[in-house]
Amino acid sequence: MHADPSNPPAPESDHLYEKVADKIAQLIAQGDLRAGERIPSVRRMSSQQGVSIATVLQAYLVLENRGMIAARPKSGYYVQPRRRVFPPEPAMSKPAPTATLVGMSGLMGRLIEAVNDPAILPMGAACPSPQLLPTQKLNRILASLSRQAGNDAVEYDMPPGCPALRRQVARRSLDWGCSLSSDDIVTTTGGMEAINLCLRAVAGPGDTIALESPTYFGILQSIESLGMKALELPSHPRTGVCLETLEGELKRQKISAVLSVTNFNNPLGSCMPDNHKKQLTELLARAEVPLIEDDIYGDLAHHGPRPKVARAWDRQGLVLLCGSYSKTLAPGYRVGWVAPGPRFLQKVKHLKYTSTVASASLPQMAVAEFLQNGGYDHHVRTLRATYGEQVNRMCEAIGEHFPSGTRVTRPAGGFVLWVELPKSVNSLQLQDDAMRHRISIAPGPLFSCQQRYTNFVRLSCGHPWSPRMEQGIETLGRLAQEQLDSRARAGAGAAAA
Repeated sequence: MHADPSNPPAPESDHLYEKVADKIAQLIAQGDLRAGERIPSVRRMSSQQGVSIATVLQAYLVLENRGMIAARPKSGYYVQPRRRVFPPEPAMSKPAPTATLVGMSGLMGRLIEAVNDPAILPMGAACPSPQLLPTQKLNRILASLSRQAGNDAVEYDMPPGCPALRRQVARRSLDWGCSLSSDDIVTTTGGMEAINLCLRAVAGPGDTIALESPTYFGILQSIESLGMKALELPSHPRTGVCLETLEGELKRQKISAVLSVTNFNNPLGSCMPDNHKKQLTELLARAEVPLIEDDIYGDLAHHGPRPKVARAWDRQGLVLLCGSYSKTLAPGYRVGWVAPGPRFLQKVKHLKYTSTVASASLPQMAVAEFLQNGGYDHHVRTLRATYGEQVNRMCEAIGEHFPSGTRVTRPAGGFVLWVELPKSVNSLQLQDDAMRHRISIAPGPLFSCQQRYTNFVRLSCGHPWSPRMEQGIETLGRLAQEQLDSRARAGAGAAAA
């Protein structure tokens, strides 16, 4: 039975149908009823709410008029996709074309301290919420392995690492456009160790590494710890690093390697199109410069197929591909891997041995078992949709609560947002102000060795959207506006004097 706008039934009260409509609207707003889901039938809703069928029909008509639900013939009522309104995106970054020694350590303390404090709203670190991870299933796998694995669980798993895990990574490489074998892969203690090993394999102290700007501060810290220089390259929030600038810099100066997060870069969220990935690998092949490709977010496209990696177009063995399960399964397990390619495989294995000897055996075995039999694909499909919805919710909230002139990225994967505030907002001061309200954010200067992006912040959408999260965004917007107002008053006072 569908509502007829030309002849709506009379409800038993002028307000009762509105209360029913508002209850359903709240469920939709909270995400309890999602786009495409069927809402309760008219008779069922009538029974649940203790109201007449006429009242429910009138409530459903109200929701149809609001564009929140739609009737399908002989099927019922379904939640309509929301007509979302987002702020505009930031423009391409414009870092100075100078290779720079990195000095990041002093900026990191406050962000790290907030990670494990449950009293702090976690918008700073790019960590997935435990609520979204298959923790119970992994715990059962660990318990079973502890009983059954025998000596394998306590012995060194020497490089190249756990055979079962390497087989699973190799099997999944077909989804990325590659065809790796287990012998191509070295397991690592998380994705950052993989990147660190690759940097050491291709460059030394004083050498220059070209990378996107802004870029993840963990990568900058690795470059800093190795005494290397970082050359920041302009990057677009949709398509990634500017290839024309990179080509020019390859001709102008010696670059030992390029490091790129080609799929859903942190913090920009950019996903390099396939033709750009192909051009990138061909450009670097002509210059004989290695590419360290970090694909930690590759499995987290919000919609559509998983994107390919640049390694898919590598014909010279110059792409060192890194990955991890920290963003999809268990950050605390520290399970990562690298496929260094034939040129660098032996060197990476040797560096792994001399660095940490081996990675912990049980976490590798548990992840391998989950990949084989635990429903990883189903889990990731759910996770992708959840992250996509959380990103959209936060984008909308930023548009509603942040100062006029704010810009925000619209990533098609991953779970971080790069937010550009008006020029006079200082993101380091905003971080201090936010911490007083128990909110953690990542200020823009963390993402540049040149201490740029002083009016930018990165926000993590890795935790479920909730009234507390929305309140946090509202508070951040208010604090940013207070900065603007304070500076405007100071400017007016100076002009009057």
